[in-house]
Amino acid sequence: MKVKVVVMPKATVLDPQGNVVRDAMRHLGMPEVRSVRIGKYMEIDVDGKNGELESRLHGLCRDLLSNPVIEDYELQKDESAKRKRNK
Repeated sequence: MKVKVVVMPKATVLDPQGNVVRDAMRHLGMPEVRSVRIGKYMEIDVDGKNGELESRLHGLCRDLLSNPVIEDYELQKDESAKRKRNK
């Protein structure tokens, strides 16, 4: 099973890196850009797919891959990988 993890700064947390990218985009001819948020994206291949595995993955996301004080994470199962294998 392949899972995708997206980690983003919480909405209430300032994102200075995003602000720098936004300013650069405006400078390069995109004045329409209102805001940019910079995060992290990970794809993880794991063996198995039982309920305990998903719970453990959430624990890893919370304790290792994100900082729960300033970041939120989203854990997504990759259903397209499953469909490709079934074809």
